[in-house]
Amino acid sequence: MTDASLSTQPILPLIHTIRGLRVILASDLARLYSVPTKRLNEAVKRNKSRFPTDFMFQLTRIEALAHSRSQIATLNVQGVNIKHLPYAFTEHGAIMAANVLNSPQAVAMSVYVIRAFIQQREVLSANDAILKRLAEIDKTLLLHDKALRDIYQKLLPLLQPPPETPRPKIGFRERPPRYGLRK
Repeated sequence: MTDASLSTQPILPLIHTIRGLRVILASDLARLYSVPTKRLNEAVKRNKSRFPTDFMFQLTRIEALAHSRSQIATLNVQGVNIKHLPYAFTEHGAIMAANVLNSPQAVAMSVYVIRAFIQQREVLSANDAILKRLAEIDKTLLLHDKALRDIYQKLLPLLQPPPETPRPKIGFRERPPRYGLRK
């Protein structure tokens, strides 16, 4: 396969977030590396020292059930019994798996797996930057909203119509008596 014919797009949906880490399940990684999952697991067990917990970990039964799909052949139909709990590989674990498998397909595909992890990291960091900017805009809008409310409260008395001045009544009025005579 050439660089031009491969893309990270088919790999991105295979990356999951488990325990706060972005990982790819062993069955998906084995399929990408064109080896049976059993062979990948055997290579990992033979080279256990190369896979610390920040490179690879085994899912718990609850995690496995939550992330199970029809591709996991060991899953019971009711989803109750899992014979072998699957492994999850981080970005570094995926590289190490390609190294221990040492097949040309695994080495070639590891580049695309890593690019998919990097692309996902860039998308997430862009999302974080957007969310941070939106929070700043929201804060600014709240400040402006408060300032506008204060201005409105101060202008409200000026916007009210002036109080009506008493007008003289139309019609005949009796004049109050005068105490002096007119000449």
